[in-house]
Amino acid sequence: MLFGLCWPAAGQQILAGLQPEAMKPLPFVKAAEPTVPETLSHRFWDRKNRFLFATTAVLSTADFWATRHNLCQGGQELNPVTRAFGSTSAGLATNFAGQTAAVIGVSYLFHRSGHHKLERAVTILNIGASATAVTFDLVHH
Repeated sequence: MLFGLCWPAAGQQILAGLQPEAMKPLPFVKAAEPTVPETLSHRFWDRKNRFLFATTAVLSTADFWATRHNLCQGGQELNPVTRAFGSTSAGLATNFAGQTAAVIGVSYLFHRSGHHKLERAVTILNIGASATAVTFDLVHH
């Protein structure tokens, strides 16, 4: 019975591979190390990031002035974080400067960890939010 069960294996010559002379060590194959293409790697303060950070700073400044004007006219701040700082002009300026610094800092952390698309996405998202806030303040002042 054992021979009957082993017959298909013998037919596929599996038993021939079990011969000591057939067992030779395979040559060592070195695993390839992943490399980052040069197109994905860039300096943090490259032209695109300088443009994005300058746009962030300009829109944060515009958001500061529009928010300050809106508050002086009796308006109300809708962002609860900015509302906490909005009682004085200095507090409001500190809020928007901190926001700009935080965007650059988070972008740098993504850059250092190799997430270059997220690095730029954080800045672009902040630009969109600031542009929306400025537009809202100008329309509702």
